[in-house]
Amino acid sequence: MISIAGTLMAKITTAAEAAYPDECCGLLSGFGDVDKTLTITGVHASDNVTAESARDRFEVDPKVRFDVMRELEGGPERIVGHYHSHPDHPAQPSEHDLKMTFEPDLLWLIVAVDEGKATETTAHRVDADVSAFQQIAITTR
Repeated sequence: MISIAGTLMAKITTAAEAAYPDECCGLLSGFGDVDKTLTITGVHASDNVTAESARDRFEVDPKVRFDVMRELEGGPERIVGHYHSHPDHPAQPSEHDLKMTFEPDLLWLIVAVDEGKATETTAHRVDADVSAFQQIAITTR
């Protein structure tokens, strides 16, 4: 299960709506284990630096990743996942998302944005053999 504060979820959905019709993206930090409870304690927004169409692709700025890693170094929190939006598409991982799974331990949080309004947020992890995504429950605190 994923546990996230309502204020952090609002930060993500606001970013998703603001980026529409493009995809927004960023990193999630926290602690715990997705098999028990993974607690999200930080949302780190990034420009979408994809060299492809930002309408249906995303890439987190490597500088943001580096800065977050440095900020968390030595503490109990770590990068636990990333988020991105799906403009005018469901909050389900795409085939392209699966192909881009270079770090199978990271959580995928996806926000569906229909006509500029966030409509659904889902969380997913990749199966052990990286062949499919598995949806995970989200609890807002």
